[in-house]
Amino acid sequence: MAKDKYISFSKYVSGFSFANLGLFTGFADGIYNAVYSLVILEIFRSSAVVGLYVALYSAFCMFVGLFANEVFRRFSKVRIFYFVLLMLAAGYAMMSFSIRPETFITLDFTTGIAITLSQMLIPLFMADFVKKIGIARLNARYHLWLNLGALFAPMIAMWIAGFYGNRSAFMASSLIYLSAWFFFKWFHIVQEDKKIKPVNPRRTFRALWKNTRAFFAMRGMLRAYLINFGFYSLRAMRYLYVPIVVIEAGFSKDTLGLVLTLGIIPYLVLSEIMGRAVQKYGKNIWLVLGFASFAVLSAVATLVTGFPLLAIFVLWQVSGALMEPVHDLLFFDNAEPAQRARFYGVFRTSAHLPNIIAPTLGAACITFFGATTAVWFVTAVIGALAVGIIITPHK
Repeated sequence: MAKDKYISFSKYVSGFSFANLGLFTGFADGIYNAVYSLVILEIFRSSAVVGLYVALYSAFCMFVGLFANEVFRRFSKVRIFYFVLLMLAAGYAMMSFSIRPETFITLDFTTGIAITLSQMLIPLFMADFVKKIGIARLNARYHLWLNLGALFAPMIAMWIAGFYGNRSAFMASSLIYLSAWFFFKWFHIVQEDKKIKPVNPRRTFRALWKNTRAFFAMRGMLRAYLINFGFYSLRAMRYLYVPIVVIEAGFSKDTLGLVLTLGIIPYLVLSEIMGRAVQKYGKNIWLVLGFASFAVLSAVATLVTGFPLLAIFVLWQVSGALMEPVHDLLFFDNAEPAQRARFYGVFRTSAHLPNIIAPTLGAACITFFGATTAVWFVTAVIGALAVGIIITPHK
């Protein structure tokens, strides 16, 4: 929001301060993601239904993201961020108890509002405080901390799940988000409050539609949207189905935790390197290498079993690490600073729409072929299509 005013903040606050929040979000989300699909599988008893549930959940989060601009117009980003961190802490704490499925689902959708807004706010804060650092460097630093936080998260999640049940791991995520709230409070950021005006639903929907049309009319935004869509599609399929496939293959939760932990190492090793490599060689080469290698490994994953399949799950993370610092830079390259908050909600639907489409396609593949591993056909096709979009001359 170009009109947002920061009245005061600690002299130590910079873009790196917000990038450092990745340590908290990576740790909390790493624990959450390690057990999430297993908890949903406990409820529905079908990997195909898990995909459909996640698609419905993601449609809701995408809806929230579309209306985020209206939220940002009415409340300061600082006030919203304080609120969503507390909502995540409270929601995950309640989800950790052995509760009825319908209560868990209600809490899951409620925390979905908070996680959607928090994922949008951190990049916007970094952009507000970017100064001369450069958004690519801040992105690299954010993802470095994100992955460092996630390094031990799967092992911790599996250890907690082994002793107390899968849902109990959410309590650890709750405590981490509460710590993030205190860390953010240390920034001492005071932002000008906005005058809250009565909401006219009809006018809000018109504004949303107008904003969406304006976004896609901007040069380069459709391409930026499709690339981000491809990245998050592969990520969604990996997070959702790798834990299920590993457990269905007869491996233990300890093995699953080890596979997920080893998968973080490429991100840690390549994060800072990629930040500099992008500045030197540009974005496209890393996007092509990332999507192409993911597509090839996906094709192989449909044919192999046992430990070779586990090796592919780890190697996939190298592909992801090549793309992680650059997958959303096309948006920041094409949007003026004054336009970023206005259009970021529309752009962020490219992170939620994949969680609707990809799991739905995965559920269809599982139903048709009768095996969960059939979902890797979907990731192979998505990777190949993304490469085609990148190498096609941009007009």
